[in-house]
Amino acid sequence: MVPITESGAMSAGGRRIDGPLLAKLIGASALKRPYYLAVGRAVRDLVLDGRIPTHTRLPAERDLAAALRVSRNTVSAAYTWLRENGYADSRPGAGSWTVLGPTGSGSRAPLTSSAEHIDLGAAAPSAIDGVRDASRSAVERLTAHVDGSGYAPYGLPELRHAIARRYVERGLPTTPEQILVTNGALQAVALLMELLLEPGERAMVESPTYPYALRAACRVGASPRAVAVPPGGWDMGAMADAFRRWRPGVAYLVPDFQNPTGALMDDEERRTVVAEAHRAGTSLIVDESVAELAIDAGDQPAPMAAHDRDGRVHTVGSAAKLFWGGLRIGWIRTTPPMVAKLATARQRTDLSSPVLEQLAVTHLLSDVLRIRTERSRQLRRGRDAMVAELRARLPDWRFASPSGGLVLWAAMPHPLATVLAQTAPRYGVHVAPGPVFGAEEPLEYYVRLSYTLAPEILADAVRRLAEAHTEAVARPAPAPGRLYV
Repeated sequence: MVPITESGAMSAGGRRIDGPLLAKLIGASALKRPYYLAVGRAVRDLVLDGRIPTHTRLPAERDLAAALRVSRNTVSAAYTWLRENGYADSRPGAGSWTVLGPTGSGSRAPLTSSAEHIDLGAAAPSAIDGVRDASRSAVERLTAHVDGSGYAPYGLPELRHAIARRYVERGLPTTPEQILVTNGALQAVALLMELLLEPGERAMVESPTYPYALRAACRVGASPRAVAVPPGGWDMGAMADAFRRWRPGVAYLVPDFQNPTGALMDDEERRTVVAEAHRAGTSLIVDESVAELAIDAGDQPAPMAAHDRDGRVHTVGSAAKLFWGGLRIGWIRTTPPMVAKLATARQRTDLSSPVLEQLAVTHLLSDVLRIRTERSRQLRRGRDAMVAELRARLPDWRFASPSGGLVLWAAMPHPLATVLAQTAPRYGVHVAPGPVFGAEEPLEYYVRLSYTLAPEILADAVRRLAEAHTEAVARPAPAPGRLYV
């Protein structure tokens, strides 16, 4: 075992290893591509063979990157791989340290170890820089709240003010009384579906669409009706016709970097949708979970509620995509009377959102412009890396490079989505097949790919995906089943 410096910095043994020593142990392994995976595997092997004990604090990303003469992004991706696969752990303010990874073998016969899988199916970026500071600030500010009950059915006043202020900055006059804080965007959507829909009533949804919103409509006994969203965006003629023919009680729409197509509805289209909803007597649930995730430069359309004149647009927002999914805070912007009704309906299953998380999100919203810029820069690197690799390795696939959001919607030359999703894990990559997002059509030609990981990881993922696609083309398509009903 190599000598590891003892330190009082960690409670679990206090051991640490510095950047130059770890770089020496990693050696020539760091020169193999992909670099992040080579570094991650090397550290894993050092833990497994005992040369680095468990609970040893790893060097800071910058220090190890300098010692290895690689980019900090490479080391960050390597540490992420170690954490995701059980060979490292971390805590805000305490850094990262080694732990013992998983043992034993699974039931698969993969070509790639299950500990090395890359998930392109989850559109969930890692925490933005600032989450740790926000957490510390929340703990410090908690003292102002501990003498109370800890329950705020409408949300903490300071958070409601911060959310309302952000809408004003985006060009939508809003007061704190129009905001209800929820436990994530999905709870917000479910509450609105429950309150606005009667059993058997029609609910208009996009196809493809966010599957959990579709399930929320079905849970309340609604009858979903799908309007197609082609890869190029909405067909306003078909949308207007759907409002007039179906006269749905609710329409659930994602106008900002639509999930999964990435399409962006312009101002005139938003105005048309609100006008048609008014004529049909339809309430609009507008999911803005990724509205702050523009990647390309240019003015963004105003929120759809800016065109609302009679309180029928209910807007859902979330901290998960811009800040971090571990902050389970969402919100609804609507009329004050509707806020009161939603808060009452919520009490059947839940009373309030966590105070600490609300305080953290309040802190982050005070720095939202810087955070938006940083997140946009991260997503641009990921998107551009994925687009370049797809064009090089899968030239027959068709897709538009999205101007924002977290995902790319790709069309394959053959209807292989389900087969590819079943094949890809053998090559160490996961994708989201099109049928998951279909309301009425199978969408077997499509897959959704998330570009939230580091560019180096995404390049490796697309290489694996291309190999899996080659195998999938040679396999017969499965008979239609009940998996995506």
